[in-house]
Amino acid sequence: MDMKQLRYFAAIAEEGQITRAAKRLNMAQPPLSQQLKSLEQELGVLLLERNGKNMDLTVPGKVLYKKAQSILQTMEETILEVREVGEGLKGELALGVVKTCFSYIPDRLRHFRTQYKDVTFRLHEGDSYRLAQLLQQREIEMALIRLPLDSLQDYASHELPPDHFVVVTNHSPSTVTSMPLSEVARMPLMLLHRISGVGLYELVLNECHKQGYTPHVVCQCADATMLLSLVRAGVGAALLPSSTLQAFPSQDLTVYELEDCQIQSRAALIWQKDRYLSKAAKKFMTLFENVVV
Repeated sequence: MDMKQLRYFAAIAEEGQITRAAKRLNMAQPPLSQQLKSLEQELGVLLLERNGKNMDLTVPGKVLYKKAQSILQTMEETILEVREVGEGLKGELALGVVKTCFSYIPDRLRHFRTQYKDVTFRLHEGDSYRLAQLLQQREIEMALIRLPLDSLQDYASHELPPDHFVVVTNHSPSTVTSMPLSEVARMPLMLLHRISGVGLYELVLNECHKQGYTPHVVCQCADATMLLSLVRAGVGAALLPSSTLQAFPSQDLTVYELEDCQIQSRAALIWQKDRYLSKAAKKFMTLFENVVV
């Protein structure tokens, strides 16, 4: 059994079909089938079995696939680490960003690019739950997320300062700059809601319930820009982390502070504890430890 066979086997397991795996590997189907057959003969077990048009992992196949993932990932990271030794920073940095955290990115990316012009970026957008998945799948190296995150203990992290919530409406500008939570709770509210797990939605609801209010929530959405568009259309008001407004146009909206409470959220840069980080990722990380202007 060699690395090539492991890659072929992993591709078949992930695609669920010889045909799709062959297309992904840019090779013909017959030699790929032969490689799988040869691997099964060497190990003396059936690794995949047909289920209609698809192929499912057997119990021994699941064991091998889990091990193969670890071996292939280690090999890829070893190759990357060896290539980086003695080289300047270059290549691509894959980074995940929650939209409500995007205001932390532009100045840091600009600052980074002035020093390391050979590094390019690939940005992925999603809520905290989705970006954590992309980290596990090795699609990205780091992610800038909103806390809380149920599985935070599985990652290394660098937390950023607290970010308080504000009320965003399409009201005409006035001298009033704040409003009590009791008034906010009666408004048609639109809140951020992540795909899975506890997030900003629960933070807002918990604070309202703690003060004896039941908020009038008319819309839940994972995308802050969509909520701002709905505010402009007069659908309702939005409760958002204040830094969100630094990244997206809000000149035509009115922003109020909360008078009698402060709902806070924290952002954090996270990465996998056991994964080799590229030089570019490590350098970019330092920009969150220092003030960038």
